[in-house]
Amino acid sequence: MKLIILDRDGVINEDSDDYIKSPEEWIPIPGSLEAIARLNLAGYQVVVLTNQSGIGRGLFDMHTLNAIHQKMYQHLNIVGGNIDAIFFCPHTPDDQCNCRKPAAGLFQQLEKRLNIKLQGIPAVGDSLRDIQSARTAGASPVLVRTGKGERTLADGEDLQGVPVYANLAEYVNQLLMEE
Repeated sequence: MKLIILDRDGVINEDSDDYIKSPEEWIPIPGSLEAIARLNLAGYQVVVLTNQSGIGRGLFDMHTLNAIHQKMYQHLNIVGGNIDAIFFCPHTPDDQCNCRKPAAGLFQQLEKRLNIKLQGIPAVGDSLRDIQSARTAGASPVLVRTGKGERTLADGEDLQGVPVYANLAEYVNQLLMEE
């Protein structure tokens, strides 16, 4: 199985320190949707693993999260792309759950659902917690400079051996060229 794991905010769509709280605030990063479509054409299943603590913080509800994802699916459909599954953590950091990245719970849920090991599976994120959770789960972390990526790079903490790309489109170009 060809599989790739993506974070949502900062990788697929623009991020905000104030959270993406409505479909209107969900804005795709240029080239990201087309990159997902190219992955699909190359036979990849695309899965999103995302922290969505705005739910736990009371900033939006499940209906709104579903509407945001519906907008993402509609925009992907226009360019011929598809996301096979979305796993999300609705908890706040204070909840100390095992599904909120940097914990590996979302990755473990994916492993269980697909009955696979994630060893070597690329996991694209824009934050240190994305990198940490991918490593803990045995996946291969990739950092993009979009979203919080530049800030993550500036901190420089725990990034040894992690490939860095300008954005998802650049990473996908490299990945597909290497096949």
